[in-house]
Amino acid sequence: MGGNPPHHGAPGGYGGPGLRRPPAVARPGPPRRAALAELTDDWLSGLFTAAAGGLRGVSLVAVGGYGRGELSPRSDLDLLLLHDGGDPGAIAALADRLWYPVWDLGLALDHSVRTPAEARRTAGEDLKVQLGLLDARHLAGDLGLTAGLRTAVLADWRNQAPKRLPELQELCAERAERQGELQYLLEPDLKEARGGLRDATALRAVAASWLADAPREGLADARRRLLDVRDALHLATGRATDRLALQEQDQVAAGLGLLDADTLLRQVYEAARVISYASDVTWREVGRVLRSRAVRPRLRAMLGGGKPVTERSPLAEGVVEQDGEVVLARAARPERDPVLPLRAAAAAAQAGLPLSLHAVRRLAATTRPLPAPWPAEAREQLVTLLGSGRPTIDVWEALEAEGLISRLLPDWERVRCRPQRNAVHVWTVDRHLIETAVRASELTRRVSRPDLLLVSALLHDIGKGWPGDHSVAGEIIARDVAARIGFDQADVAVLATLVRHHLLLVETATRRDLDDPATVHSVAEAVGSQSTLELLHALTEADALATGPAAWSTWRGSLVADLVRRVAAVLAGDAAEEPEPAAPSAEQERLAIEAFRTAGPVLALRAQTEPGPGDEAPGEPEPLGVELLIAVPDQPAVLPAVAGVLAVHRLTVRTAELRALRLPHDVEDGSVLLLNWRVAAEYGSLPQATRLRADLVRALDGSLDIAGRLAERDAAYPRRRGWVAPPPRVRVAPAASHHATVIEVRAQDAPGLLHRIGMALEKAAVRVRSMHVSTLGANAVDAFYVTTGTGAPLPPEDAASTAKALEETLRG
Repeated sequence: MGGNPPHHGAPGGYGGPGLRRPPAVARPGPPRRAALAELTDDWLSGLFTAAAGGLRGVSLVAVGGYGRGELSPRSDLDLLLLHDGGDPGAIAALADRLWYPVWDLGLALDHSVRTPAEARRTAGEDLKVQLGLLDARHLAGDLGLTAGLRTAVLADWRNQAPKRLPELQELCAERAERQGELQYLLEPDLKEARGGLRDATALRAVAASWLADAPREGLADARRRLLDVRDALHLATGRATDRLALQEQDQVAAGLGLLDADTLLRQVYEAARVISYASDVTWREVGRVLRSRAVRPRLRAMLGGGKPVTERSPLAEGVVEQDGEVVLARAARPERDPVLPLRAAAAAAQAGLPLSLHAVRRLAATTRPLPAPWPAEAREQLVTLLGSGRPTIDVWEALEAEGLISRLLPDWERVRCRPQRNAVHVWTVDRHLIETAVRASELTRRVSRPDLLLVSALLHDIGKGWPGDHSVAGEIIARDVAARIGFDQADVAVLATLVRHHLLLVETATRRDLDDPATVHSVAEAVGSQSTLELLHALTEADALATGPAAWSTWRGSLVADLVRRVAAVLAGDAAEEPEPAAPSAEQERLAIEAFRTAGPVLALRAQTEPGPGDEAPGEPEPLGVELLIAVPDQPAVLPAVAGVLAVHRLTVRTAELRALRLPHDVEDGSVLLLNWRVAAEYGSLPQATRLRADLVRALDGSLDIAGRLAERDAAYPRRRGWVAPPPRVRVAPAASHHATVIEVRAQDAPGLLHRIGMALEKAAVRVRSMHVSTLGANAVDAFYVTTGTGAPLPPEDAASTAKALEETLRG
């Protein structure tokens, strides 16, 4: 309790006549708090009985934390003297006889004297008073008076909930803005910070409104844990404080029987995370209910009193949007679809929507584990989730709240809620890793392998859960994780290098002499290649930005950029040449000859099968989607026509290659465009090849309005974006080929993207000699080898203007 230690006759087990501490309350916990509340109740009841004499129509009521029976050793006493409006002088005298003994003992007291009508009126004007009265508990006097007030206050709260709950939510948000998030702070306020005891009380108030209820699993334990820590803090400091300062953490940990201060903080963070997540879910449900109540009368009037149909918009296979949340489709079968958790999470993050609690719990309860290595789709969905910017954080936390992250990535458990005792770091280890991925998502246009950048961001500090150098431990873990999620050996090696050396650039740039050739050569030797250097540069910046404001500056950035330029010069070799195409397979040659002889497109769809339950997983992951082979007689506008038809049929292009194939002279004398693409259905099944061919014929002869069809569909199902992706980047690759101009495009993948690129290149009157397209998560990384109509590389000024026009088209 607040103030100096109580003396004679004080409650709380500190001694005094007739008061004896029960033997089972030595350690902080519910029994100790209950015993302390019971002793205080007895003492105050005795005071009231002695002071009130025969006075009727009066009661003493505990409110707030004391009303809940949650007395910590230095807690305030929140008391209400309730009366029926009788003799004012007698009531005032009674109040003095109650309050002064409390003050004389040095106890902190929050008191009021009111009639039931006054109490209700004050509650209606002051939300904090109303919250305190929701926990009103009778101590002494007229029980009927107390019971009547409790009943009236609860009725008022429920009747006024549509107005008061938004006020309470705003109050919670303002407090969180001031105090920060309990689950990340090194010196947290156990009561006021987001995820603390105040939020737990707010959840009780929401439940009392009957409008919504918090997820109850783990909530009571989380609240109890924070109360235990506060008890130990009061005992350690002898003060009524809620701030868990660094200098007191070891003593508080010892008081709770914990190993050390890090164990204490981790338990506090875990509890705060449960309360924060419950708060998010609860306030979302409150908003949904209030919106539904506001809309329902208008809908009934419009529909003639009929029951409104809930709108469900498809987002991905087995995933739909409903009432502003991402839920599972009615036909979804999580028990048969191990990729569904990642697919749902990626769809939610891309749309900027929360995953519904029911959906996450169903996924956690029924989804079977992914095989090792993961199927290609699972890896793609993870990359898409990591690359979705700020919405990734809330979706990731929803998965983590139900244990799905640790199930997908077992090594995550060691860094979950792990504190970082470094003033530069503002996050726990796990949140820092997600923050780094968010920062990296803003840098994906700078690298040719955004998937490797995003996954390295997720894993770069994964070794902090192990003893020793976290970079060395992290390299070992990264190799294992990368192989398990399906990267090939070359990519695994790159990810291991990025994790092992994620501090190399910034430490070298700020601590070494960059004019010394040995310094630059040592970095070049560690990095190994231009592409890895490019990734390491972006990872370094993302890591620093995610650490905190003190970890990155213009000066540090310039030093790192200077080092990267020097290392790139060492690593620079001969310019990369356009890869020589492999000889066409027998099937490709057959399709090309048939296309030339029929003067029309020829298609072949080759379905890709994944190993089923019980099958042995292959050594290398299977490519995502199905293989689509198309041969078309060489003519203009083939690329936009094919890409447009696929977009109309809701087929996502994962990889694509286009090349001109000269037919052998002994067979035919002519040229055919050969397209070898990997495609996947956004949701539903793939269309039949005959239907695709029919639409492609119409697209090539101009009778299919692709742009109109796409616009119609977008109007019917507008795509939501909760996060603005980095702008597309289009550049001319310098000296990339002697035979063509190489235009590189890095952009956010979207329906019709390749169609728009093809149309822009057609408009620029350039010929696509070949192309290499890949979709990595939600990022498209494309290279187009283009020439003039005569087959020569574009003049430099034409190449620059074509790239600029294409970038403007994609930005528009």
